[in-house]
Amino acid sequence: MNQTSRAIPVAGLRPTSSMGHAVAFAVLAAILLLLPLALGGRPFELRLLTIIFLYATMGQAWNILGGYAGQTSLGHGLFFGLGAYTSTVAAVTFGLNPWLGAVLAVLVSGAAGWLIGLPCFRLRSHYFVIATLIVAESVHLLFSEWSFVGAAIGLELPIRPAGWLNFEFHRNKVPYYYIALAMLTSVTLFVVWMERSKIGHVLKAIRDDEDAARSLGFSPLRFKLIAMVISAGILGFCGTFYAQYVLLIDPPSVLSPSISVVIALIAIFGGIGTVAGPIIGSVVLVTISEYSRIYFSGGGRNLDLLIYGALIMLVAAYCPGGIMSLVRRVYARNRKA
Repeated sequence: MNQTSRAIPVAGLRPTSSMGHAVAFAVLAAILLLLPLALGGRPFELRLLTIIFLYATMGQAWNILGGYAGQTSLGHGLFFGLGAYTSTVAAVTFGLNPWLGAVLAVLVSGAAGWLIGLPCFRLRSHYFVIATLIVAESVHLLFSEWSFVGAAIGLELPIRPAGWLNFEFHRNKVPYYYIALAMLTSVTLFVVWMERSKIGHVLKAIRDDEDAARSLGFSPLRFKLIAMVISAGILGFCGTFYAQYVLLIDPPSVLSPSISVVIALIAIFGGIGTVAGPIIGSVVLVTISEYSRIYFSGGGRNLDLLIYGALIMLVAAYCPGGIMSLVRRVYARNRKA
């Protein structure tokens, strides 16, 4: 009797909850798909949303390694820059189509992630953080002097006829919005799948207790390398998207250490190890960044990083798990009430 009475509400709640999530997702998807029409071509709002989607995707990529595997990297901007340079060099030097260049960027960034992870994962804690920071800064300095990639001047992509085939849209920027939205949706769905898969469970086990995971027969190095390669590959595609969006790249714009910091802050602020955390972090931090630049008319350079720092201190003091931990706390309190 007791078992039956327990089973009925559970069996009744799950479909309702799933249906509620499906309806909410469908409504949100419809709003996001129709939003460019409602904006009526307003460039600032369209650019803001596109950049939010881009950084949320980058935050999701960082979260795979930093949130689920527990490996805090401050060098992930390196993979973003490598992706941007790979597709751009392939287009400028060999005339390669940007979509094929994006595939090449994913492969190059993923391979770089494997090569960097192999020695760096032998380090732990803050030594790993310092190693990723040094590697990223070294590549930044190398590209600033390397004439093949334009050195400090950078590279300009050839202007091609606007269209999906050429991955260039000059007057109408709406297609960039949809590509960025597709990137974020795809990567978010992948993270949802990964979180429930064997890889996700092992990564979380490594994050919580690496020695215990090893004692169960799992190789921490192997799974951390898998997380690094996936994370780096996603950032490589993001780099190609950015290069095609601005059509001009140089070391400060795609390899700056501040990019690595912002990518990590987005996930940490929203809530590491959660699916929604990087999206919330990107919405809040990118919006602050873009509006602070407008408010100070370009004179507030790096002011957004100061604001980020203040927000991170507040989050660390009052909700160390990020905004998502606060949301969970409020939700749990309302359920008890």
